[in-house]
Amino acid sequence: MEQRVYITGASGGGITTLGAHLAAVLGVCHIDIDNAFWLPTDPPYTTKRSLPERLEMIRAAQGQGGWVLSGAFDSWGEPAIEAVDLILFVVTPTPVRLARLRAREAARFGDRIAPGGDMHAIHDGFINWAARYDDPEFSGRNLARHEEWLECLPQPVLRLDGTDPTKAQVAQVLTRLGVAAH
Repeated sequence: MEQRVYITGASGGGITTLGAHLAAVLGVCHIDIDNAFWLPTDPPYTTKRSLPERLEMIRAAQGQGGWVLSGAFDSWGEPAIEAVDLILFVVTPTPVRLARLRAREAARFGDRIAPGGDMHAIHDGFINWAARYDDPEFSGRNLARHEEWLECLPQPVLRLDGTDPTKAQVAQVLTRLGVAAH
């Protein structure tokens, strides 16, 4: 049976990296929620797709077989995970996440996010938003709301340490799924 896994957590937590590796090991497709959530724009990540369009893109990518879906629905994507076998919740300390995000954004956008660059304000806003994940009073995505949402879902949830090496995380998931790597 082909596995269907949903991976979620905070931005910079290693969710997409784990998703790509796990999908490769399982021999299934990897779907990054950000690709369905955001319209392709320049600068990127500024215009959201409509909810019906997002869900249709994800459903089309899922097809009939197995898949690994990574990213954060934050309560809008339950229809896309109804058939999931396992939910992975990756928890990563904020300083680690922010360092990863800064490095990733610098590699992707270079001088565009530096002071004076056309994406500097967007980058600063994103980092400030991501830094507030641990604040339960924050109106954006936060740990408390994420935990509350996961508790309401009927699927099993496996918590993973986002500071563990990706290979170790994949091994934990395979053990939990009771499958051998392809």
